[in-house]
Amino acid sequence: MWSACKVTCIDLAFQVVAVLPSPLRSILSLSPSRNTAYRALSVPTEPISAPSTIIQEMSSRGGKLAPEVNRALFVKNLSYNVTPEELFDLFGKFGPIRQVRQGIANNTKGTAFVVYEDVTDAKQACDKLNGFNFQNRYLVVLYHQPDKMAKSKEDLEARRESLAQLKQQHGID
Repeated sequence: MWSACKVTCIDLAFQVVAVLPSPLRSILSLSPSRNTAYRALSVPTEPISAPSTIIQEMSSRGGKLAPEVNRALFVKNLSYNVTPEELFDLFGKFGPIRQVRQGIANNTKGTAFVVYEDVTDAKQACDKLNGFNFQNRYLVVLYHQPDKMAKSKEDLEARRESLAQLKQQHGID
């Protein structure tokens, strides 16, 4: 089916594993991601039509999905020894996947990002796999919300500053 090659690029904690069809080897370009604590598996796929149940659900609500629904899913509570290929097999049952990024740093282990080609496939995967028992662990599957993550980082930084001020005020080191 696909004549594939495997390309690996390691730069500090950044590792990309891409499996590409032969015609795409010549146009491959790897660039470091902003988030260097994840390993990625990217596979180009052909889009398929959305499942009819989701289309019916969308049409009954006026054709709109909830605002937090998007193509990128954040997966938590993964086993530390799960591979990106196993995640690709599990999540690939719901539609074509653009990318799987698995946490490899100490603070990101047990997490992954799964990016689908189509938002309806991501919605179906989130609905079906949230709470699913995979390798004796119950998965937590959420929609990736970068705005919310940035806000939580800001809140964390503000709390750290507040704590440092309180420690200094009360003479605690």
